[in-house]
Amino acid sequence: MSFRVLGLFAGLVLAVPLAAQSPQQGSDAPLPVIRTETRVVLVDAVVTDKKGGYISDLAQKDFKVYEDGKEQAIKSFSFEADPNSPVANQKHYMMLLFDNSHMDSAGQMRAREAAIKFVDANGGPNRLMAVANYSGALEITQNFTQDVDRLKQVINGVRFNMGPTYGNFGTRNSMLALSTLAKNLQDVPGRKILILLTGGFRVTEELLPDITAAISMCNHSNVAIYPIDVGGLSTGMPDLSNPGGGRGRGIGGGRGGGGVPLGFNPLGGIFGSSGIMSASFQARGGGGGSTGGGSTGGGSTGGGSTGGSSGGGIGRSSSGSGGAGGGSTGGGSTGGFNGGRAGGGTNSGGFGNTGGATGSRGGTGATGVNGGRGGTVGGGGAAPVNPNNPMGGMNRNAGIIRPPLPPFASENQQALYMLADGTGGFVIVNTNDLIGGMEKILKEQDQFYLISYAPPESAEGSCHSLKVKVDRGGTTVRARTGYCNVKPVDLLSGKPVEKTMEGLAGSTQAGSIQAPLQLPYFFTGPDTARVNVAFEFPSEAMKFTKVKGKEHSELNILGMAVKSDGSVAARFSDTVKLDLEDKKAIEEFRKKPMHYDTQFDLGSGDYTFKLVYAPTGSQDFGKVERPLKIETFDGKQFAMSAVALSTDLAKVTDADSGLDALLTEGRTPLVAGGFKLTPTGQSHFPAGQKVFLYMEVYEPAETSDKPPELGIKLEFFDTKTNQLKDQGGAPVTKYAIPGNPMVPVPLVIPSTLPAGSYRCQFTAMDNLGHTAVRNLEFSLQ
Repeated sequence: MSFRVLGLFAGLVLAVPLAAQSPQQGSDAPLPVIRTETRVVLVDAVVTDKKGGYISDLAQKDFKVYEDGKEQAIKSFSFEADPNSPVANQKHYMMLLFDNSHMDSAGQMRAREAAIKFVDANGGPNRLMAVANYSGALEITQNFTQDVDRLKQVINGVRFNMGPTYGNFGTRNSMLALSTLAKNLQDVPGRKILILLTGGFRVTEELLPDITAAISMCNHSNVAIYPIDVGGLSTGMPDLSNPGGGRGRGIGGGRGGGGVPLGFNPLGGIFGSSGIMSASFQARGGGGGSTGGGSTGGGSTGGGSTGGSSGGGIGRSSSGSGGAGGGSTGGGSTGGFNGGRAGGGTNSGGFGNTGGATGSRGGTGATGVNGGRGGTVGGGGAAPVNPNNPMGGMNRNAGIIRPPLPPFASENQQALYMLADGTGGFVIVNTNDLIGGMEKILKEQDQFYLISYAPPESAEGSCHSLKVKVDRGGTTVRARTGYCNVKPVDLLSGKPVEKTMEGLAGSTQAGSIQAPLQLPYFFTGPDTARVNVAFEFPSEAMKFTKVKGKEHSELNILGMAVKSDGSVAARFSDTVKLDLEDKKAIEEFRKKPMHYDTQFDLGSGDYTFKLVYAPTGSQDFGKVERPLKIETFDGKQFAMSAVALSTDLAKVTDADSGLDALLTEGRTPLVAGGFKLTPTGQSHFPAGQKVFLYMEVYEPAETSDKPPELGIKLEFFDTKTNQLKDQGGAPVTKYAIPGNPMVPVPLVIPSTLPAGSYRCQFTAMDNLGHTAVRNLEFSLQ
């Protein structure tokens, strides 16, 4: 069973909800999209000839659809432009997304002028358009409308990018915005076209899961992406049936450095020559230089001499000199993709000896494009379910829906091709005729075949590849590359149990089942936060019955953030299902609490968070109410997030196949210093246990030419006497990501701290005089 999707988008800057009350939609009934409960998968395919012309005379017998390489029986078939088609003449929906964060002022002006001319010439009845900006935060400036004058006015008002992009890993936040926008388009009927006007951006290893997530959400919502590289307007209209481009380049690592200091050692000042954090976790080497960074920086053979020129491996020994990350074979002289983390061959393209272990094929040789995190072919199958953490059995092949890096594309255009190829669109690059490119996209609004089939049963969270073939020579088929079997965000909605859970949440009746809960939050934009919900459910409260030869149990969950006036600002609901083999497995399961965590977005303000949970087959239930205050944040101030506690830490190289699955379901993992931390609901721990901390520092000056030095001071006070018991600090500049104001920081509570109840005060600071303070209470027993 996989992690659950976060519940709402309350923290987004949405001027008008896209799929709410759009007067232009009339009585059109929404078409079904990829939702597993309908047991139908829709695939829209565009078929062209060798010259790029659309082919419109194909029949159902000419098509074959494959899921995971196995042919599927087609249930329905139609051609949109056919007047006898059941979907003919329906309203068409197009979204213009201005990615201001990746366009300079000239590019933004060019994009705006072309878009105005395009709308003026092509807007009107049955062609509804909407406009969105991304300038560090997603903003819907115009809902779908056929009012041409209104659209021109809004487009002309698209503002320049004036500030830094606040996101989890720089460009990653723009991919999160793209996923969010696609999610908001789920209920808009039919195939949606999203024109992404951008200057392009470089693909990095850390960006790949986010690209997978964006493709997955677009496929789920029936959105095709058509990227336009505004910065590449130079050589005339490309031949879209045979795209070309610059020579590919390798995906490199970042800055070099030593191990990741997570330990605690009071040795001196934060910014002085003697830092006060010991390197208790030095299993990770630095980013490396042009050939891997030498014996102490990155892996000694990390980074191919050409393809992975700025890469560098992940060192495995305490000096960081180990593994062979992206060697000269995987790096390759042309594609240079380093083979991927799970798909590359052992030592020929993977990270050390991890490549090839789960993926059946990796990226080796000249182009090195098939590695992928789960292997674009191999995948690696599903991870086993841990009964004490049923949310941890994540699918490991989410990356199969992500197309390989195109070796012909220039460095800043590779991601654009991946987004287009994965969703069934195409890319406009290297042309001065921007309007002509947009009009070619417009022609595709009804030039597609709509095919449906009933998918085989599959595990929740699993992802599956799709392939459409046409039995006619000289044809090219464009269609989405896959889909993921993901549950709705509000699973209990409309079910009888929903009313029961809501009644329990609103009643004064206290629950009998206690579950510790933590609610750390992290800013994702101005006055916008992502709240992590983590709680530990007592496993002995689960009731098991025999179902189909398995010991079956279910836990229903409802969470709500309630405003002071009683209105609900955000909510999520879920059902956790367990199937254990026998009584012995139940006994093993009950030795530990059952962990659950999820996320939802929330705007700044004061709330009461209510969590209700009830196992099926039992009269018992639990309820937790907590005040939840999201502080104001203008996106330009020096600030600090809340602090998450964790007892589960893993190297990203070991956990990254699960990052694809997390992001595919709309979740953002806590990753810092090369480690992924899973938040816990506990605040009471055995003395001496390793307890990790995750926090984020927001430093606007990090985007300047001379980023400041950063540090965090920790002070541990006895909660009963308020006496200072211990203190220390850490320089955290090394965790900064160039050009990104958000700095993710991993720390650890000192193991020498004796049993007791503590309030830890965290003070983030820079050498410019800025400070931000957070407090966290915990106890050691």
